[in-house]
Amino acid sequence: MWQQDAIDKIEAKRTAARMGGGEARIEKQHAQGKLTARERLAFLFDPGTFQEMGAWIESRCMDFGMEKKRVPGDGVVTGYGEIGGRLVFASSQDFTVSGGAGGEEYAYKICDALQMAIDARAPFIMLNDSGGARIQEGIASLAGFSKLFALNTLASGLIPQIVAIMGPCAGGASYSPAICDFIFMVDKTSQMYLTGPQVIKSVTGEDVTVEALGGAAVHASKSGVAHFVYPDDESCLSGVKRLLTYLPQSCEQAPANVPGKPMDLCRGLPEVVVENHRLGYDVRAVIGAFVDKRSFFEVHKDFAMNIVVGLARMDGDTVGVVANQPRYLGGSLDYHAADKAARFIRFCDCFNIPLITLVDVPGFLPGKEQEYAGAIRHGAKMPYAFSEATVPKICLILRKAYGGGFGAMNGKSMSADVVYAWPIAQIAVMGAAGAVNIIFRKQIQEAADPEAERARLIAEYEQTFMNPYVAAARGFVDEVIHPEETRARLAGALRMLKNKKVQRPPKKHGNMPL
Repeated sequence: MWQQDAIDKIEAKRTAARMGGGEARIEKQHAQGKLTARERLAFLFDPGTFQEMGAWIESRCMDFGMEKKRVPGDGVVTGYGEIGGRLVFASSQDFTVSGGAGGEEYAYKICDALQMAIDARAPFIMLNDSGGARIQEGIASLAGFSKLFALNTLASGLIPQIVAIMGPCAGGASYSPAICDFIFMVDKTSQMYLTGPQVIKSVTGEDVTVEALGGAAVHASKSGVAHFVYPDDESCLSGVKRLLTYLPQSCEQAPANVPGKPMDLCRGLPEVVVENHRLGYDVRAVIGAFVDKRSFFEVHKDFAMNIVVGLARMDGDTVGVVANQPRYLGGSLDYHAADKAARFIRFCDCFNIPLITLVDVPGFLPGKEQEYAGAIRHGAKMPYAFSEATVPKICLILRKAYGGGFGAMNGKSMSADVVYAWPIAQIAVMGAAGAVNIIFRKQIQEAADPEAERARLIAEYEQTFMNPYVAAARGFVDEVIHPEETRARLAGALRMLKNKKVQRPPKKHGNMPL
């Protein structure tokens, strides 16, 4: 028989690991509306499947009183299990242990789990709730996180990497989530920042006004760092689980087919997208008309709202959708929209997700602010990403397809496999009014009735040059279709392209205009 004290020691170690920073700190975590590190993992993984790794690892730091703060697990829980029956690896930072601050062994545990995910070709999820690097460990702490950045980069495009920020994520530790594919945040309780959670905005007499930095709302709408925001831990983790259902295990597979209810509401689309090009509409109504019922999962919903991107299903297969949004800025592209779209396009290409592009774009947003912000550099990311992508690419022109904006949205000449257009589509360098004002300026000035002559020339230009039949006659559009045929044509093209394979010239990598 084994001695009882040996068995008791195992249980004592397990209990110490489970308790993290102790009952008082666990209660404080709950009082803030936050789950603990282990409660989050229990919610995320299928019941009884999570297997912890490195539960007894402790910090080797003995300076600055750290020998009294050592706990089994070192403030982060790592391991693997099943989510929806699929193998997934994860790390979960424990804020109850020294504010979740990470040191050398802490980072080693996360790196070890991520390396196993790479080797197993399985998704990796990080649940972050940490004040940043452990100052007491100095360079050893920084070295540990630097190794994590390198592994995140190695895993990029190989396996899906998803991060949920569920408390603070401070300093250089923010770079790890930024390298990953998707970032979730919890409203009110999560923050990301490099230099501090707030800055002094103004000083008046004895009053100091501070501006909060790094909250979920800021990163969802202004910086574009966060892709999804949820009101609490449970809904955030449910969002992570939903996202996983659209993704493959790795780049070596296609996403699993998830049967749903096919939708075909395309007969009503002429009531959504009216012929008057000056009237806006919500392009999400177009998307919802042809994808499987309630399958559209929008990404970056509150950032660069002049373009809509997201994952959906058609006949159970995952597709990526990139669509101009006429409700905002008339659907014009700007530098933020280009960044948002290009990153999403590249993600879809990494993980074998076909792309559907819906075009209604008057061009790039003009103005000094856009030019000074590098609209050329940022805008070039979209044609680069589309041209680089080898997945099936289908383009549907709804209304306007003007100038460089259309070029960025992946027309036939650039790289689209199939291009459809509705009968009201207009494809040109610019709108008819602008073109006529340039081409026929002198003729209009000399006319007896300049306004009548301008109107006549605009109508003539539209009829002669801007209708989709001109583009179709040149092979730039494969077919002009009725709106009610939209789902049938898109679904048919996806089936035709299902086994598409592309061989590119060998090279180390391209040089994207970052």
